[in-house]
Amino acid sequence: MKVNLVKAAPWLVVAGMFLLWELICVGFEVPEFLLPAPSAVWKVGVVQFEPIMMHATQTFITTLAGFAIAVAVGLLIGMAVGSSPLLYRAMYPLLVGFNSIPKVAFVPVLVVWFGIGTVPAILTAFLISFFPVVVNVATGLATLEPELEDVLRSLGASRIDILGKVGLPRAMPYFFASLKVAITLAFVGSVIAETVASNLGIGYLMMSASSSMNMPLVFAGLIVIGVMGVVMYELFAFVEKRMTSWAHRKPDGAA
Repeated sequence: MKVNLVKAAPWLVVAGMFLLWELICVGFEVPEFLLPAPSAVWKVGVVQFEPIMMHATQTFITTLAGFAIAVAVGLLIGMAVGSSPLLYRAMYPLLVGFNSIPKVAFVPVLVVWFGIGTVPAILTAFLISFFPVVVNVATGLATLEPELEDVLRSLGASRIDILGKVGLPRAMPYFFASLKVAITLAFVGSVIAETVASNLGIGYLMMSASSSMNMPLVFAGLIVIGVMGVVMYELFAFVEKRMTSWAHRKPDGAA
């Protein structure tokens, strides 16, 4: 009973949220151009299904491309920074400073360099999502127990052996945790760029709809982005449980 309730809890919360949203909009007669009811959002989603899916597909592909680059670059930088105390100290201020800059500020620069289209959206998704990968991989490697390293060295293990056989497996839970954060940020980056410098994608669709005060279509775009983010998050959570089951405590409290 308790297990079934836990599984159903997310769906119940979402259903309750939409029901409350509908009741507020209907009960208080909220104008549609301010806050459309879920029923109005559903209606426009059905009517505009094909255009929404076309733009959603573009955003999804763009996001995955930027995310893939972020994972590759973030993994390499994270391995370099985490395995070297000198690089760890030298690079962290630069990485933190770079991450503190709002990525929307890069979009006009990317448009000048690459023009309006898909490339600025891919690069914005990359810029906004690679930092969590770097930090988590570097943290996983940097927090390797010194005693364990000493034991491995005494057994004749080289630095590469320690990194490959102990360091990287030790950092896997951190790595998969970063993927779940990075994929949601990648969607944010793609949509930001599409609202400014694209003629295709959910971001462009929402900007076009808002300019004509078509708020149900705007909210339909927001919901589509949210659904894609949740699906990708759950996918990486599933892979994480399969790949790093040894790092997760069992529900009954056993290790």
